[in-house]
Amino acid sequence: MSSIKLQIKTGSQKYPIHIGNNVLNKLQKLLKENLINFNQCLIVADKNVPKKLINRALNCLPKKKVILHNFNAKEKNKNQKSINKILSILLRKNFSRNDCLISIGGGITGDVSGFAASMFKRGLKFINIPTTLLSQVDSSIGGKTGINTKHGKNLIGAFYQPSLVISDINFLRSLPKRELVCGYGEILKHALITEKKFFTFLNNSGADILNLKSPSIKKAIYKSCSIKKKVVEADEKEINIRKILNFGHTFAHAYEATLGYSKKLNHGEAVILGIRTATKFSLVNKILNFTDFMLIENHLKKLNLPREINKFFQKKDISKILSFMKKDKKNDTKKINLILLKKIGSPIHKLQFDENRINLFLKKELSK
Repeated sequence: MSSIKLQIKTGSQKYPIHIGNNVLNKLQKLLKENLINFNQCLIVADKNVPKKLINRALNCLPKKKVILHNFNAKEKNKNQKSINKILSILLRKNFSRNDCLISIGGGITGDVSGFAASMFKRGLKFINIPTTLLSQVDSSIGGKTGINTKHGKNLIGAFYQPSLVISDINFLRSLPKRELVCGYGEILKHALITEKKFFTFLNNSGADILNLKSPSIKKAIYKSCSIKKKVVEADEKEINIRKILNFGHTFAHAYEATLGYSKKLNHGEAVILGIRTATKFSLVNKILNFTDFMLIENHLKKLNLPREINKFFQKKDISKILSFMKKDKKNDTKKINLILLKKIGSPIHKLQFDENRINLFLKKELSK
């Protein structure tokens, strides 16, 4: 299967994303094509990626000075300490701005690596090789980097675009089903906020996508990336339309933080729960019609995706959930900003709600 190329053009950077099987084998050729030269590079590799795949990447690099830094990719390690370790290596080894940092891993690894690259000498060449479905369709596009603090998720970070993104489908074959569900949440989000036709495709091919069947998986990744590309190109710094990409995320981030980023609920599962909560909130507030709500609800049921928040939370957790929602970086008043759905393919992104209104809604949801 040949690879497909998507070109991203933002105000600060122009870079390609290559999607397909065995794209990694073309790494040296892609570096030359994109005029990416370096004397040494630091690879920040997610410990969860099988060693044989990391070795494959190492073998595909030019025979120059390559340093490997293994990173234990967990939400709890997405912090300043991890950034300092990477910066320390770059300083000790006397990296120049013409050298390169390569991330091989999921979204956490990419976020940490990209943020470190943005800070080192005010900008080091950065290549992202996302290895999870979630990172291939979401965090590897658009240049968001960052770390978590005790106050919430991604509150410290920068917009820093990569020079090249390589999305090799072969990496996905090493993932457990739960990780594939994670990525599917973002694919579903992209369909719900932009295109009913894409949602219909997911409704017909969801099981094939989760089983990595060709050509469905490649089409889903490409289409999802194309949607994010359009939004990011229109609004690189999330001033206006890019906010629609946060559909479901205000709830999702609060759910994750309330559970202390535990294994009970990973990021993608939280996003699916957040999408479902935002969809139901849209229905209850007479923004979304019942027909579209049931299409989404039945899709989640059919694929056995997370739907019920009462499996993870109790009424006593509501105040904690709300406190994290209020700290969300997208809020600019005392009210809580939410992206909601008018219909499938049509989001609304300039809505603010009182904490009490969301409180009452969550109480009802947790009474079931």
